[in-house]
Amino acid sequence: MRRTKIIATLGPATETPEILRQMIQAGTDIFRLNMSHAPHDWVRDIVSRIRSIAAELDAMTAILMDTQGPAIRTGDLVTKIDLKPGEIFEFTIRGAHSVEQRSVDVNYDGLVDDISPGDVVLVDNGVIRMRVLEKSENRIRCEVLTDGVLGSRRHINLPGVRVNLPALTQKDLEDVALGCEIGVDFISLSFCRGPEDMVLLKKTIREHGSNARAIAKIEHQLAVNNLDAIIEESEGVMVARGIECPMEELPIIQRRIVKKCLRVDRPVIVATHMLESMISNPIPTRAEVTDVANAVFEQADAVMLSGETTVGKYPVQCVRTLDKIATRIERSGGAGFARDALLLDDRAKTIHSAVVLANSLAHSKLVVFTRAGFMARFTSNLRPHTAPIYAFAPNLETCRQLKQLWGVYPLLLPLDQDPERTIAAAEAELVRRGLVEPGDRLVIVSDLLAGDQRFASIQLRAVACL
Repeated sequence: MRRTKIIATLGPATETPEILRQMIQAGTDIFRLNMSHAPHDWVRDIVSRIRSIAAELDAMTAILMDTQGPAIRTGDLVTKIDLKPGEIFEFTIRGAHSVEQRSVDVNYDGLVDDISPGDVVLVDNGVIRMRVLEKSENRIRCEVLTDGVLGSRRHINLPGVRVNLPALTQKDLEDVALGCEIGVDFISLSFCRGPEDMVLLKKTIREHGSNARAIAKIEHQLAVNNLDAIIEESEGVMVARGIECPMEELPIIQRRIVKKCLRVDRPVIVATHMLESMISNPIPTRAEVTDVANAVFEQADAVMLSGETTVGKYPVQCVRTLDKIATRIERSGGAGFARDALLLDDRAKTIHSAVVLANSLAHSKLVVFTRAGFMARFTSNLRPHTAPIYAFAPNLETCRQLKQLWGVYPLLLPLDQDPERTIAAAEAELVRRGLVEPGDRLVIVSDLLAGDQRFASIQLRAVACL
């Protein structure tokens, strides 16, 4: 069984029932909705479609809504613009008329106020670089530094510049409200800049009566500067591998984030350009294989596909490719960052003891009973060497949120007041699904009731003859 989870972004290439079914069967654990490009009617329809197909396939497929965030984008162009180093390019705001042959409007009126001559402007994930020469009331005049072709609605990034956009724009607030209404499992905040942004997102989600998990996307230099505080306030972190840092620093930043998340028990996703060449090619480059393998070796909870599955020619093959790479690399071991995980209370120490026990036994399986997900999440955070984690939860919401976690396989099961009946039912379900064999050791982690108190316990059992 693959332990690293796979997230696939949905788009025109993957929205039909047939492809969605194939994506789940190929190994997709979570579908991502990119709200930068997703109309609400489409979101309602696709979520209903996913839930129906997942139920049909008996799959706990989860849904992640990714907010657009305080994004600055170029406007629409009639035709793409071919740019060369040394050329002059102009950004206009408020519908100003450009005096340059090459120009595009920008969706953020405050750009002129935030930017200064000498600042570097990165467009389309850093493919195009420009330097600000001068600015006026409604125009910003730049020198092109790199070759590139500019299309419509491309991202603009300003390394080291704090823009005066809110963490949640009006569009984001409307999107979050929709996500809470239709029951998405995760909501991520794009261009998170500080811990206060995550506090606001969590507050907004809870005000809508949702238990969706709030994920911080790290794609801004300010987020890297505030990393520890952001992780502390998040319920998950995505390494979006944004381009607001020197390229040689990116692998170091990625590893730092993964290590920190494993230390403080936060699920972590590695995303962006993982199999970018497979947008148009049926196989990845060897460098992409190595990139995916590195994230798997670091033992990130999940890896994510974007353009590969939204507009690519081979979306199902991309999922199969991730599955194949991850399954192989996991057999070779991991980086071992989980050994530095903090054990802050007795329950965490009890779970740690269960993982140590499972690591010492051949053919062992970890069986966790969890109501809100904590027991399973911390078990996963300790990255057991070989034992899978079968997490039994009493509701679909918790089961789907567990799909994000490394090595966790969620199963729906009512939790009886009598622990013995619950354990017997769980063992019967594992046998029915063919997930255990006679003689397998079950390391069982659960909460037990003693009067009005609840405490964590560990049991060791062997699967009886079938």
